Amino acid sequence: MTPSTALLILIPVGYLLGAIPFGLIVGKTKGIDVRKAGSGNIGATNVGRLLGRKFFFIVFLLDLLKSFLPMMIASHFVHQVAEGERDWRIYLLWMLIGFAAVLGHMFSIFLRFKGGKGVATSAGLILGCFPFFTWPGLVCVFVFFVAFFLTRYVSVGSISGAIAFPLAYLAFGELMGWPTLGAQLPLLIIAILIALMIVLKHRGNIARLRAGTEQRMR
Repeated sequence: MTPSTALLILIPVGYLLGAIPFGLIVGKTKGIDVRKAGSGNIGATNVGRLLGRKFFFIVFLLDLLKSFLPMMIASHFVHQVAEGERDWRIYLLWMLIGFAAVLGHMFSIFLRFKGGKGVATSAGLILGCFPFFTWPGLVCVFVFFVAFFLTRYVSVGSISGAIAFPLAYLAFGELMGWPTLGAQLPLLIIAILIALMIVLKHRGNIARLRAGTEQRMR
């Protein structure tokens, strides 16, 4: 099997893994339908508010692994191709695997194409794309925590980190001499798409922030 064929197969696998609604499953084990309580979101933040901080970390980790694992499996095939021989198509297939997992989380086939906001699953994509997204991703984690600790709003941290991500990728690309506008252009496009989708998924939070009704994390 060629690397390209393996990567193509992993795209639907990534979507189906991403579509598993771990937040809903964890809530159900505790007798709560998270879609009908709190903010109604199936993500880690709402689960944590309803069930406690421990469950926030459990759901966040599970949602992160949905994209991290297929990305890491894909990286094995990507690195079978010598660095100088990789073209934009290899990078595009790699990105589509993680992006499919993010889409699965946001628009789950198991939830009539509804889902979470994609922060944890995007983090898994970022960590799994080593080193190109990993180092910029650490910058975004730093931005997230700074924004969160200053405001105590998870949504503000998430939006800030998302916006910082493509900018950090471009900065690292310039520093490391990566072909960010050449063979690795698919990475830049996916970075921008992830940032846009996370911000759009936080439209309700933005409205509540403007109205002063957004709930702070204690």
